[in-house]
Amino acid sequence: MTDARLPLFVYGTLLPGEPNHDRFLRGRTHEERPAALPGALLYEGPGYPYAIEGHGTVRGALVTAEPGAYAELLGLLDDLEQYLGPEHPRNLYERVTRRVVPMPRPGASGSGRGEPVRAWVYLAATAVTRSLRTGGTPVPDGDWLSRRPPPARRTP
Repeated sequence: MTDARLPLFVYGTLLPGEPNHDRFLRGRTHEERPAALPGALLYEGPGYPYAIEGHGTVRGALVTAEPGAYAELLGLLDDLEQYLGPEHPRNLYERVTRRVVPMPRPGASGSGRGEPVRAWVYLAATAVTRSLRTGGTPVPDGDWLSRRPPPARRTP
């Protein structure tokens, strides 16, 4: 598989239930499954997270685009993530390839993790990474969804 057709690993506002999922992914994906990005840390951003290289694991989803929607989806996500090209000085994120580990779907039977696959991942650009390392707020367990309070119980 060439880099141009790799699946994408998403870990923040593109996850199901988050504000950008329906806006960018709905109708453009063939499959979305839980996954983990080893060798990375997750930090709070201004309403969205940043992943950086580090000794941890980031939890998210492995997204496979519909074949006819791949180029459109990648362009939309590059715009969303303010990725202008490799190591561009105005990048907010860099789009890089990393090994991602597919995880079992909640409630699924069978063995745990799948074989690691190469995927596109948006990591914080160099200047953002430096700032996060010196004064950023880590996201517990590398899970963006864990920062949300549990849904309120409804009383009858």
